[in-house]
Amino acid sequence: MSWLSAVSGLILVSVLAVTGDLHAGDRLKVGSRVQGNLIDARPTSFDVDAGEGDYVKGTIRGDGLTLRLVDREGNPVRTLVRGSTSEQEFMFVAGALVPYRLDVSGRNDQSFQISIDLLTARQDQHTPPSSLESPRLQRLASSVDDPGAVEEFWQERRREGGPIVEYSDALPSLGKETALVTFLWRGAKRGVRLFGAPSNDHDDMSHLARTDVWYRSYQVPASARIGYKLAPDVPELDASATVRRRAILATAQRDPLNPKSFAADGAEDVFAGESLLELRDAPAAEWLTPPADAPRGEVTRHRLASTVLGNERNIFLYRPNDSRGDTANGLVVCFDGEKCVDEMQVPAVLDALIAAKKIPPTAAILIGNPSTQTRSAELPPNRAFISFLSEELMPWAASQKVSADASRTVLTGASYGGLAAAYYSLELPQLFGNASCQSGSFWWSPGSGPGREAGEPGWLNREFASRSRVPVKFYLEAGTFEVSQRSAGILPMTRHLRDVLTAKGYDVQYAEYAGGHGYVYWRHTFANGLIALLGRDERE
Repeated sequence: MSWLSAVSGLILVSVLAVTGDLHAGDRLKVGSRVQGNLIDARPTSFDVDAGEGDYVKGTIRGDGLTLRLVDREGNPVRTLVRGSTSEQEFMFVAGALVPYRLDVSGRNDQSFQISIDLLTARQDQHTPPSSLESPRLQRLASSVDDPGAVEEFWQERRREGGPIVEYSDALPSLGKETALVTFLWRGAKRGVRLFGAPSNDHDDMSHLARTDVWYRSYQVPASARIGYKLAPDVPELDASATVRRRAILATAQRDPLNPKSFAADGAEDVFAGESLLELRDAPAAEWLTPPADAPRGEVTRHRLASTVLGNERNIFLYRPNDSRGDTANGLVVCFDGEKCVDEMQVPAVLDALIAAKKIPPTAAILIGNPSTQTRSAELPPNRAFISFLSEELMPWAASQKVSADASRTVLTGASYGGLAAAYYSLELPQLFGNASCQSGSFWWSPGSGPGREAGEPGWLNREFASRSRVPVKFYLEAGTFEVSQRSAGILPMTRHLRDVLTAKGYDVQYAEYAGGHGYVYWRHTFANGLIALLGRDERE
């Protein structure tokens, strides 16, 4: 007995009516439809006109039906439909033993209808061509038959620079405060990846057929500031996912069409720093350069050994020119001290804010990292680092006459430093009454690290939810590009922490900016947290 007729209470198909030109022995094709009633046990089958590897999609209509797929030797391949609704879609890819057939079973006198709606041969299966959003690339694509069109395009780009920025006529259409940014590369052999914003990931660029143009377009806010690199022909390695992903660093370089860059120490080294694109409405760099006549503070570098941590690090002390030496002054304690001096330009920002009377005279302690490895161990929640801050660093700074009341002290940092600012202010509110967190790594959980999750993300968010409120004020910010397809993104995790703190009754100020993750963004918004937490009325 066959596997079909052995099904208790079910009978096979006898066809009473067939629509169209389908006759006994004919195969079901695209657009063909067969219908009938289940009235007796005579086996009836419907062969499908599909070759090996073909994709088939169809529909079966009728109550309580079961549809099975059988190969040419009568072997069951799979059950496509086990009826619970009156209309169900089915799909399959044909294997080697074609032709396949469809068998229907169900209750006596149950009507049915089967149709084949789509059949795509194996040789015709491919992804759709990339659509061109950029009006300029659309014009290029339509003129590739013209001699010299591609070279003319590249000459234009060398004159006008890159990426292409367009504010109208894109497909799909752009919003009022939106721009279309199209990144370009010329002449890669295997492919190009975009490293950084706007996706905050490693995005493959597309090849424009019959040209040497590689491109990738994004719709972004017209206020965006974008730091990025381009990585042509990234090597493919027989290695772990992490090693393969990091191979992008071997070719990632600045955009040769964009002369503007950030942290590119040697202009001749195309691999240094990153390219910078600032769109029409990007906020001005208001506080990075103090007025020429503004008093300048003093920065001194010190070496501080830690018994608790068993290491030694740089500590930079900034003393403002206008310092009264009392608790009315402010104090900023920053993680990633070297970056604060070199890339964030914290001393210059403090000079500018103090001169404009946006904050009171404010000193700073900029905490260096002994190494990248110690940074990853010390900045995420670490009990030993609590002792370092409370028992070693802050008493030492006070001995250098750099101190302030907790209510006028801001603990601040970015990325892991933003996570640290939130956590160590929770643990040490008697020292740090304010926390400014830029793009905090609030996805962190014990045992995790960049590209490596361990346990449920958001450990610190849950700590704040479960613990009693402490006297700390918060400024939180994140970039709208800081989302991730692979893990919990910084933007949604920061929004969640904002909501947790608000529900607990904390004083929280929150901001988002049109940008991604890195010092090219944080240097522009660093001042906002200080103004929010230390801001003062204009006074002498």
